[in-house]
Amino acid sequence: MATIEVTETSPNSFSVTVHGAQTTSHQVNVKPDYAQPLLSASQTVSELVTASFKFLLDRESNTSILRSFDLSVIERYFPEYPQAVQRYLK
Repeated sequence: MATIEVTETSPNSFSVTVHGAQTTSHQVNVKPDYAQPLLSASQTVSELVTASFKFLLDRESNTSILRSFDLSVIERYFPEYPQAVQRYLK
């Protein structure tokens, strides 16, 4: 089981380290207008990034995840992402 560390590096930008069989680092940008509909009032964008990586790790290895991307790109590869990520936010 991989562990995920998320650090906000600047507004709307996050550094993510995934510790698995291999450790990988990722830069993720999150546009507020994309994140807002995915979050409830009590959830943070950092929690959304963590949930998004859990979603991705259920589908591919951390070494296959893009090193730098905008969060909205996930939906291009996995159309079910906006609905499915809700399960990971609970």
